[in-house]
Amino acid sequence: MSTHRLPTALVGHYTAGMPQLSSSGLSENWLLKECGHRHWLAIAQRQGQAVPEFRDAQGRKVYAAFTLVRISQAQLERVDEHDAFAIATQCHLAGRTQYYSQHTVQLQSQSVARVEMLSVFVLRAQAGNNRSIVRAVMATPQATAAPSGLATAAEAFVLRGRACRAQAGSGQAEAHASVFTPCPHNDFNGADLLYFSSFQSMVDRAEWAWMRSADATSRPAALRERKMVFYGNLDMGDAVHTGLHGELLNHHSTLCRGSDGLRIAEVFTRKQAAHTGAIALAA
Repeated sequence: MSTHRLPTALVGHYTAGMPQLSSSGLSENWLLKECGHRHWLAIAQRQGQAVPEFRDAQGRKVYAAFTLVRISQAQLERVDEHDAFAIATQCHLAGRTQYYSQHTVQLQSQSVARVEMLSVFVLRAQAGNNRSIVRAVMATPQATAAPSGLATAAEAFVLRGRACRAQAGSGQAEAHASVFTPCPHNDFNGADLLYFSSFQSMVDRAEWAWMRSADATSRPAALRERKMVFYGNLDMGDAVHTGLHGELLNHHSTLCRGSDGLRIAEVFTRKQAAHTGAIALAA
């Protein structure tokens, strides 16, 4: 197998405007979508493609579905309107069907967030049925070199994902529950799959409803860390039951499909209220 030269990082430059911002700084939801797009582009670059058009060993079109996403070292509240910032992306093959990417968000040469993503190639076993998503069998990929630090980070992230799945479930009682019916116009992507960033959106909506029901402060809290573990998807028209466990700003969320109760994701969130110090890391 041939070995290629080390790939250079993909660097994108942005100016913070209303699409990139929320009431608490740089929008986490926008950042997830942008990094997801950059993940796709980075895989295409690694495979020598001009655009991300992926096929399995039988020539069928496949998509890169995220299995684990983590935002850490987040200080998104530091980004304000008109601020210039950059996202530097590196990508590494982490298995026959897995790719790991690392995205550093920089504001004035200082990091304000780190996003890590792990994806696998998938397809539908049954056309039009999102409950039939399976891992695709890909042609043998070419080996490519990577900076030692990136390769080490990729290996550690794969192990983190395995550990999360081995420890799936929460021993805590459900503190708050919400039910959402995802909207085709806002929550599903161009492949007709419930988009990974919509999971984050539903958890934040559930958290906000919990805060309001608890008569907590209406000031938005600042994200410090988020970890999302994905298990499945759902069809349009199905509902998602979101159960929050733990404390308001330090919680573990389970997202289950309404049609059969199957868990499709777990989300671990740590935030910081505007008037308090750091809060302990979620499990």
